[in-house]
Amino acid sequence: MKIKALIIVIAVLLFVLYHSVYVVDETNQVILTQFGKVIGEAKTEPGLQFKFPFIQKPNFFPKNLLEWDGTPGEIPTQDKTYIWVDTFARWKIVDPLRFFKTVYNENGAQSRLDDILDSEVRNKITSHSLIETVRKSNRALDTFDVEDLGDEARVIGQIGLGRQKIVTGIMNNAKPKLADFGIELVDLKIKRLNYTEQVQKSVYSRMIAERKQIAEKFRSEGQGEARKIEGNQEKELKRITSEAYKTAQEVMGKADAEATRIYAEAYNKDVELYSFLKSMDVYKKTLDKDSTLVLSTDSDFLKYLKGSNAN
Repeated sequence: MKIKALIIVIAVLLFVLYHSVYVVDETNQVILTQFGKVIGEAKTEPGLQFKFPFIQKPNFFPKNLLEWDGTPGEIPTQDKTYIWVDTFARWKIVDPLRFFKTVYNENGAQSRLDDILDSEVRNKITSHSLIETVRKSNRALDTFDVEDLGDEARVIGQIGLGRQKIVTGIMNNAKPKLADFGIELVDLKIKRLNYTEQVQKSVYSRMIAERKQIAEKFRSEGQGEARKIEGNQEKELKRITSEAYKTAQEVMGKADAEATRIYAEAYNKDVELYSFLKSMDVYKKTLDKDSTLVLSTDSDFLKYLKGSNAN
């Protein structure tokens, strides 16, 4: 019986001891409460801690960075352009005692973050133009050369503040408000910006019109260049044809002159033969079976048709 009682006493002591200690690791910080009221200071150093069993409760809060993912929402910019804005942030609990007293747990903190950060994001974006929200520097963009399109070309304006400074302004406004809840806002970023569906259609239509205008400009320039090339080609073709005709005529003229010279030299050697051949050519061209000639008997035209003793 004594041994059994001793075992029971040891078991009870171990049970009480088990519920009298708790461990704070490197990633946690603890607030100790008794019947819902805070007892002492926050335990932020890692190690073994003691409490009254059953009546005191350790409340653990993370030390590491925590996530906040904003709800994407439709926000109008200063120039009345509606955009979808999606943001995210990183935060941590730096004052667990204040955190516990004000928001109690992470769910309560997320609710406060939603209220404060969403409000600050909306206020900042509605106070600035779209170009300020989208761009963070005046770096030159790689776009089509539209200098010659006149007033119809869309001109990208210069920014005075930029997205990065807008985000910094949101953080500067939100940090003091979150500090009242024991929260430190570590970082905030705009994850995504996009036009609303209605604005998207308008923007795409304008982009299509601009590209068509640019394409028409290039097409017009190309057609003008094509006409210029065709004109030069036609001019060159006429020049080549004219020079070729001139050269051909010169060659033919020289050939005819050479032929005439050769004929003249040949015929001058025998005038009677020349007269006979020419007369034969004339007979061939003018006389056939249906031809009728009325000539005097002493006509020179028929002297070669007369007998050899006609003279």
